[in-house]
Amino acid sequence: MSNARVTHLTRRGILAAGGALGLGAVLAACGDDDAKSGGSGKETAAAESGPWSFKDDRGETAKADKIPANIVAFVGVAAALHDYGIESKGVFGPTKTKDGKADVQAGDMDISKVTILGNEWGQFNIEKYAALAPDVLISTMFDDAGTLWYVPEESKKKILAVGAPSVGISVYDRQLTEPLQRMLELAKSLGADTTSSKVTAAKKAFEDAAARLRAATKANPDIKVMAGSASADLFYVSGSNLSIDLEYFKALGVNFVEPSEKSKAKGGGWYESLSWENVDKYDADVIMMDNRTSAIQPADITEATWKKLPAVKAGQVIARNPEPILSYDKCTPLLTSLAEAIEKAKKVS
Repeated sequence: MSNARVTHLTRRGILAAGGALGLGAVLAACGDDDAKSGGSGKETAAAESGPWSFKDDRGETAKADKIPANIVAFVGVAAALHDYGIESKGVFGPTKTKDGKADVQAGDMDISKVTILGNEWGQFNIEKYAALAPDVLISTMFDDAGTLWYVPEESKKKILAVGAPSVGISVYDRQLTEPLQRMLELAKSLGADTTSSKVTAAKKAFEDAAARLRAATKANPDIKVMAGSASADLFYVSGSNLSIDLEYFKALGVNFVEPSEKSKAKGGGWYESLSWENVDKYDADVIMMDNRTSAIQPADITEATWKKLPAVKAGQVIARNPEPILSYDKCTPLLTSLAEAIEKAKKVS
């Protein structure tokens, strides 16, 4: 499926649920290419002494003679690797906002220092990609078919011909802790010092935040949380299945609004789409809203039905990133924000 309909569903619908269902994203090529070291420390020295390989979540092993230096990655992956001290040469996916600032999915990266191959769905500059002499192509995967996120269907043959091996990290139908660990393992293979005090402290902070969220849900079991995303015509309510953040939050005790499987059918099992007239279909005490640039932000929603929602009137609306940057440093605030919202929430549903 391609064309405008798919773009609409992907950016405003399926993206709202944090998933892809393989709409327009395809596998990049797996092959071998020489590389130069881009890391430092003892682990990097070990990696430099011999060939590099990494078995990804498709069960495929990417290989190179040396640790990859010219890394090209989906922006969220590049942002996570940046937190571990591994820099990417090129990125694709939402990187720069219209006013030239770093997109929320770029994390702490200095976007002026990376080559942006494409900033929107369907964009991937193959000439720039080839010019980078990529050693590896890395992205996430939002389905069980092994499709790489934001790698365009129409470009797959040419991307394959460039010859860089590819790595896919699954963010489909599992809890957040699993892809977090996988990204840490990938970063280690690329030369990151994953035993550093910075990484150890970040992981401890994440674990503490998870414990806080668990305690908050135990103390406030009746607080209902709804995960939503706004577009001009529709409001999307995400189910807690399939999305890595919501599955993990649910495991920690969060009481989510759950659309029925039948209601989610049109959204591939990820979400239910509602007209703005029916945005009050579900009662919720806290609403988590998609904070990506593909979605309309709460402050910009003008629909009267939205403004009348009890959670909105009570000021109990927080941000959610359906595509979490997979570093412990970036995921900790997600847990903390939700825990704080549940701790302070008034029962309004």
